[in-house]
Amino acid sequence: MPSTRLVSASEVPIQPAATVLCLRDGKHGVEVLLVRRNSKLVFHGGAWVFPGGRVDPADVGLGVADGALFEETAARAAAAREAREETSLGLDAEALIALSHWTTPPGFPRRFSTWFFIADARGGEVAVDQGEIDAYWWSTPDAAIARRAEGEIELPPPTFVSLVWLSQRATVEDAQAAARAASVERYLPRPVRTTDGVVSLYEGDSGYLTTDPEAAGPRHRLCMLRSGWRYERDT
Repeated sequence: MPSTRLVSASEVPIQPAATVLCLRDGKHGVEVLLVRRNSKLVFHGGAWVFPGGRVDPADVGLGVADGALFEETAARAAAAREAREETSLGLDAEALIALSHWTTPPGFPRRFSTWFFIADARGGEVAVDQGEIDAYWWSTPDAAIARRAEGEIELPPPTFVSLVWLSQRATVEDAQAAARAASVERYLPRPVRTTDGVVSLYEGDSGYLTTDPEAAGPRHRLCMLRSGWRYERDT
């Protein structure tokens, strides 16, 4: 989990970033490429994540000068570049499908504005860079979630929530169709510490505006408790 050391929100610039769920069809359903960050890295060292990283100046140069479209286009370029650098997968930036957008909440020492995309990576050969990334794993969403529950691997909250979404899709085509049909989900988490852990509230949760996890009404949250992690969303 991210560091809980609170800092002034004004101290921390929000850095643009991008990541990509590289998908293929496996024997037991859709599989996604997870990569392990080197344990020596300060940010999520040792965690299993999707390929990705910060948006570089060169990525921005590939964008178009029109607000949100500019931001998304630069993020697409960054996602494809990071996938190539970290895993050797060659992805077409224009073919990526936007899935969600996450902004790190105030109070953390590093804040990111991160686009999540999905990509068809069937037929691609993976070779990790052995620098920032030291291992990779093609996994079904359920297998990764189960290994996190057993304490075998670490998953950042946005990765966990994305895996839950993917677990409801049977094939690459199903995932692509679902992402195309939906609007981009935007997350600005509001984490609340409880006696059993942390409840991260998302927009649409009845307690989101008041940061009250006990508020009656609809649920949209990730419960990161000592008893286990659970994503709750009323539809």
